[in-house]
Amino acid sequence: MRHRKSFNHLGRTSAHRKAMLSNMAASLILHKRINTTLAKAKELRTYVEPLITRAKEDSTHNRRIVFAELQNKEAVNELFRDVVVKIGERPGGYTRILKTGTRLGDNAEMCMMELVDYNENMLQDTDTKKKSTRRRRSRKKSTEEAKMVNSKPQETKKQEKEEEEAKTLEETTEVVDNNESVEETSSPKTEETTTDKKLQDEVKQSEEIVEDEKEVAAKKKEKEVEEKNKDSEK
Repeated sequence: MRHRKSFNHLGRTSAHRKAMLSNMAASLILHKRINTTLAKAKELRTYVEPLITRAKEDSTHNRRIVFAELQNKEAVNELFRDVVVKIGERPGGYTRILKTGTRLGDNAEMCMMELVDYNENMLQDTDTKKKSTRRRRSRKKSTEEAKMVNSKPQETKKQEKEEEEAKTLEETTEVVDNNESVEETSSPKTEETTTDKKLQDEVKQSEEIVEDEKEVAAKKKEKEVEEKNKDSEK
């Protein structure tokens, strides 16, 4: 009776099954990878990995226990000399099972079982992946960056407008200064008339400048209101 015997018997007697697993374990240690069925590979994994953990401590007792299971001196020496040097740092999971499809005839699931640190191609792939890792940007950040990019040309336009307005104010002040210099060099008149005219001209010019500044400020306010309305509509 097989009461509470949950492991896979693999259609063999216990002696046949143990001999088969020991031979497969020895060939895996010597050749580093084997091709077999998926069911046998899963059973072999539970058989080999405890032997590899025992090989981390090199002692005569552990060597005798491993030899009692494998019955192969070459495999024992390979395990304690070379395999443990590469795999000894791992806390477990020394083997890898890669499915290779089904077998012709009985359609059994086939796989390749290998020791993890002996597949150089897989190790190279992991190194390149670690170097080329990138973090995904959140959608919020991307939308904010797009808004910043769109707002930059508007800010440049505002700066250009402000610079143009400042230039116009400077030109008006230069014109006023030139007019004053021309009036001073013009035909001489009495001091009273010249002083009165200068005062009147200065008052007019100051009034004109104040009106120009008011118009410029009103235009700025209108433009800012329009831009705010556009942003709110967006």
